[in-house]
Amino acid sequence: MTTRAANRSSADRSPEDRAVGDRTAGGRPSSRRTRTAPPPSTSGQSDAGRSAADRPDSARPDSGRLDSSRPGPDHPAAAVVPAVPADDAADRSEREAVGTALAGLPRVVDLLAARAEEHDRDATFPYQGIEAVHEAGLLTLTVSRKYGGPGGTLADTVRVLSQLGRGDASVAVVTAFTLLRHAEQARRADWPTAGYRRLLTESRRGPALVNTLRAEPGSQPGELPQTVARRDGDGWLLTGRKTYCTGAEALAWMAVTARTDEPEPRIGTFLVRGESEGLEIDPTWDQLGLRASASHDVVLDRVRVPAELALGLGGRQPGNGAGNGIGAESEAEFSRAWHDLALSAVAIGVARAAEAWLVRFLSQRTPANLTEPLGTLPRYRCALGEIEAQLIGAEELVEGLAPRVDRGEPDAVARTGPAHLLATRAATAAVQQAVALTGNPGLSRRHPLERYLRDVLSSRVHLASEETVLEAAGRAALERGARP
Repeated sequence: MTTRAANRSSADRSPEDRAVGDRTAGGRPSSRRTRTAPPPSTSGQSDAGRSAADRPDSARPDSGRLDSSRPGPDHPAAAVVPAVPADDAADRSEREAVGTALAGLPRVVDLLAARAEEHDRDATFPYQGIEAVHEAGLLTLTVSRKYGGPGGTLADTVRVLSQLGRGDASVAVVTAFTLLRHAEQARRADWPTAGYRRLLTESRRGPALVNTLRAEPGSQPGELPQTVARRDGDGWLLTGRKTYCTGAEALAWMAVTARTDEPEPRIGTFLVRGESEGLEIDPTWDQLGLRASASHDVVLDRVRVPAELALGLGGRQPGNGAGNGIGAESEAEFSRAWHDLALSAVAIGVARAAEAWLVRFLSQRTPANLTEPLGTLPRYRCALGEIEAQLIGAEELVEGLAPRVDRGEPDAVARTGPAHLLATRAATAAVQQAVALTGNPGLSRRHPLERYLRDVLSSRVHLASEETVLEAAGRAALERGARP
C-alpha cells in the first residue's frame, strides 16, 4: 500500500476553478490509499486513489445540495414516465425548475472546455468541472419531484449531456451515470427511502456522484459475479474487484453487484459508501480517450454493508418506497433506453465540438497557393455538409425518441438500441472525416480535434456489441413480418 498526497491550494487553481469552487474547498485533492499497481499515466495521476475523507470537499459523500424532504429553490431533479399526468400548475413549476437548470448550461460548457485539455493530458479527475455541473443544478436534474427535484425528463437529459459533451466528454459521462441513477429511482423506488434521502441530503451541499459497478476483470455476460457477499451479523461483508468504474475516485455511493456465498447463490445489489473502510481505488485507467473519467478499478476487502442496503435478494423487489408500477422487465427496458439515448447524446456532443473546431479552421485557414480560406472551396463545403448531415440525422433520431420514451411508448423504447448504434456511428464518422479533412493540424496535440477523435472512439465502450444490437433488431423484424 502507498499513500500519495497531491495538495492544491486555492492559489494553485485557475480563475475558472475559483469562480466555481470557492463556495467550498473544492478542487483541493489531498490523499487516498491506493494499491501499488502502476500509475495509469507517466504524465501524472496525482488526483487518483484518494480516500473519500481526503477528496476535495466539493466531491465528498457528505456533501449535497438538494432538500431531501421538501421541494426548494436550491436544486433541480426528474420524473421519468410519471404514473399520473401532472396538473397544469405542477407541470409549469416543473418546467420552470428544469429551465433554471438548463439556463446555466452555456457557462458550464465554457468552463469545462477551458480545462478539458489539461485533464485529458494528465488523466486527472475534473473535480472543478463536476462542481460546475452541480452548481448549475444539472447533477440532480433527474431527481423526482416527489423528492423535491425538478423532474427533468429523458429529453432534458439528452439536451444536457449533448451540451456537456461539447465541453468535456469525461465530465459528461460521469454526469450521465448519476442522472441515470436518479431517473431509475424516479421510475421505481428501488433504493430504500432512508438511503436515497441520505444521498439527496449529501447532494444539497455538493456533488454526490453515484454509479452502478457491474464489470469485473475477465467477466463474461451471464456469468455470476465474482464479488462475494458473506453474512456478518445483521449485515454483509463484500470482497471482490470491479473494473471500469466510471468516476471511481469521486463516487459518493457505489451500487455493487455481488453474489452471496450460500450453497445456492443469490445475486443482489449492495449500496456502498465511497468512504467505506476496506474500499480502495486501484488507478488502472489509462485509455486512449475519456482519460479524465477516472474509470479505475474498485477493490473491496470485507467492506461492510448494512442489511437494509442489500437490494434484490430473496426474490423481493428492492427498496421500501412505492414506484410508479413499472414491472421489473419493463423497468429494465426503460433503464436501457435511458442509457442508450443518454450516452448517444454525449457522443453527438463530442462530434458537434469537433465540427465547430473544423468550421473555425476552414474559415481561417488560407494556404499559400490560395487567396481565400479553405471554406470558400466547394470541396470543403461539401465535406462539411456531409458531417452536418450525419449529425442532423443522429440528433433527430435521439432527440425524437427521447420524448416518446418519456411518454412510455413501447415502440420507442425498443428502438433505442439501434438508435444508440447509429448515433455512435454517425458521431464517430463525423469526427474521423473532420480529421481526414484537416490532415496534420487535426492530429496535432496543439488542437483539440485529436482529443475529440479519441473521446468519440472511446464512447463505443458504452454501446452493446453491434452483433447483439443488430441481431435483436433483425429478430424483431422477423417477428413483425410473421404477424398476420
